[in-house]
Amino acid sequence: MIHRERLHQLAAFLRESERILADFDAWREEHSDLDGWPVDDAEHSRHAVKRDADTWRSFNRVRSFAKELLATAEVQIQQLNPAHIQSRWPWQLGVLDHALEQLGALQREWFEARDALPPTARPGDFAYDDALAERNEEAWSYLDDWASHGGVLLEIQAAVQDLPPRSPALTSATTYARPAAPVPAPSPVARR
Repeated sequence: MIHRERLHQLAAFLRESERILADFDAWREEHSDLDGWPVDDAEHSRHAVKRDADTWRSFNRVRSFAKELLATAEVQIQQLNPAHIQSRWPWQLGVLDHALEQLGALQREWFEARDALPPTARPGDFAYDDALAERNEEAWSYLDDWASHGGVLLEIQAAVQDLPPRSPALTSATTYARPAAPVPAPSPVARR
């Protein structure tokens, strides 16, 4: 199923982005003074540029179908009994949707900036790499939103798989979770 494959790609992005950030944080911790300031600003910037580029590259495995993932999750939430919906899910989906819109705008701006470069500009040229690094830097917080909140799409999928769909006959009075039935007392065992 296409949706499951896309969720696998999302899970791969989540794992990879976590590793990218952990690597950057470990490097920063090792190369900062006691107050947390980088010992070498240029080297810190170089590592931040790499973190941003690696995270963008990793998100590209999801970006082309991220909107469909969000739309599917919205439908899935509607199929769940409200008692099984985490209150944070709609907010997280909103954060992801906003981040995706911003990433799309940044990509369009990057294409415009790239097209305005001299025809000879290629990866490895300062002007090209600088414009690309600027896009990646501006995208970082939105990529981090996806890294931080993207797991909600997996949670919603898991909830749909684990729970029966919402019954159309449910009313607002019956949408709350019922208390668990009491456990019957064990039957007495005859003593010998």
